[in-house]
Amino acid sequence: MAAVASEALAELRASLHGDLIGSDDARYDEARAVYNAMIDKRPAAVARCADTADVIAAIAFARRHGLDVAVRCGGHNGAGLGTVDGGLVIDLSPMSDITVDPATRTVRVQGGATLGSVDQATNPHGLAVPAGIISTTGVGGLTLGGGLGHLTRKHGLTIDNLAAAEVVLADGSVVTADAEHEADLFWALRGGGGNFGVVTSFTFRAHEVSNVFAGPVIYAMEDAADVLAWYREFILQAPEELGGFFAFLTVPPGPPFPEELHLRKVCAVVWCWTGGGDAPALKEARSFGTPVLDGIAPMPLPVWQSAFDGVYPPGDQWYWRADFVDSIPDAAIERHVEFGAALPTWKSTMHLYPIDGAPSRVGEDETAWAYRDAKWAQVMVGVDPDPANAELVKQWTIDYWDALHPYSLGGAYVNFMMDEGQERVQATYRGNYGRLARVKAHYDPDNFFHVNQNIRPA
Repeated sequence: MAAVASEALAELRASLHGDLIGSDDARYDEARAVYNAMIDKRPAAVARCADTADVIAAIAFARRHGLDVAVRCGGHNGAGLGTVDGGLVIDLSPMSDITVDPATRTVRVQGGATLGSVDQATNPHGLAVPAGIISTTGVGGLTLGGGLGHLTRKHGLTIDNLAAAEVVLADGSVVTADAEHEADLFWALRGGGGNFGVVTSFTFRAHEVSNVFAGPVIYAMEDAADVLAWYREFILQAPEELGGFFAFLTVPPGPPFPEELHLRKVCAVVWCWTGGGDAPALKEARSFGTPVLDGIAPMPLPVWQSAFDGVYPPGDQWYWRADFVDSIPDAAIERHVEFGAALPTWKSTMHLYPIDGAPSRVGEDETAWAYRDAKWAQVMVGVDPDPANAELVKQWTIDYWDALHPYSLGGAYVNFMMDEGQERVQATYRGNYGRLARVKAHYDPDNFFHVNQNIRPA
C-alpha cells in the first residue's frame, strides 16, 4: 500500500463510475476475499468496475504506478489468481448485464456475470449456455479456461460456444475478437486463460435445453471398483445427451439425503439427461448394481446447475490437483478406490468429468485447448471449512494426484490447477504453447497480465 499514495488512489476513485476500495476502507476485508479461504492476499486496492471505461482507467493507473494486476469475475479460481498482494484487483462483478436474443439463440454476457445469472436469463427462453456446475462461478474465468460441466458431451466446452469477445488490452485499447476479427486473439482466448486482456463481454451461442432429468446415483464404497469399471465403458458408448461424472464423496448431512446416509463415504455417478421424453440410456445407467440411493428427478436446468451451491459456499479451504486422462486401467481404479475410501474431510471429493463427444470433434489446433483427445478431466479436491485442516486436505490431494498422475495424459484443465509452475502450464497447452506465446508477445509483450496460469511472451 505504501507504494501507492493515498492522493493517487483518490484520483483513481474520482475517475471511476464504479468504486475503489483501499485498505483503510471498512469494506476492505470483504472486497479482497475470494472463494478459496486458503488464499489470503492483501491488494493495494480493489477497483469495482462499472463499465469498460473503468477497466481502461484501472489498467492505465496500474501501469503508471507499476502495480501487478489481478482480474476477478466470480473469485472462484482455486489458486487465488483473482487477487494479488500489493497490487490492483480489477473486480468485474458489477458488470453483470445479460442480453438474450431468442431469435438468433445468442447471449451477450458482461464479464462479471455468474453462471447462475446466465442460467436464470436463458432458461425462460428454453435455452442454455454450456458451463460449469457451481452457479456462483464467474463466467469470465470459467470461459477463458475452457468451461466444462453437465452439458459438455452434447454441446461442447464453453469456449466451443463462444462467438465473440470484447477485450481491453494491456495498452488500454479495446478490440472485438471473433472468427473474422483479431482471429489469433480469438483463438487464444478459447482456453488460454486471462493472459491476453480483460474480457468485458462475451457473446455465446445457446442451445435448446430447458428441463433435465438429473441427480446422483449413489453406491456403497465397497462397490466403487465395480462401479468405476462399469462406468469407464458405459459412458463412452452412451448417447451424448447423457452426461455423468463419477465421484467419490461423503453424503452431505442434510436434506434431501436420508439421515441414515448422512456423512457416509460413498461413490456415485452424477447424471444429467438432456434428451427429454423416453430415456433408455438413463434407465440403463440407473439399473447398474445396487445403489444405496437413486436421486434422479426432473427439474429445470438452473435448479440442477445450482444444486451444489449449498455444499460449497464461499469461505472453505480448497486445494486442487487435476489431470486429463484418456483411459482408466484397472491399476488406476485400485489407486482411486484406495484414496476415495480415505477422503480426509466430508467436503473433499474426486470427480471424473467426461469430455468425449462434442469436444472431441474440434481440432486440437482450432482453439488453445490442447487435449481434444482426452476422455475425462480428472480432479481431486481437498475441502474443509476449518483452517486447521488446510494441511490435511492439501496433503491428501497431492498424494492422490501423485498416485494417479502416471495414468494421465500429462496436462490438466487449467481451471482445476493451483500455482504449480511453468512446466505444468506448458504441459497443459502441449503443442499449442508456442503459438500462445507468440500471440501473447503481440498483445501483451510486457507480460502485464501475469497473475494467471502464465504464458510468457515469445
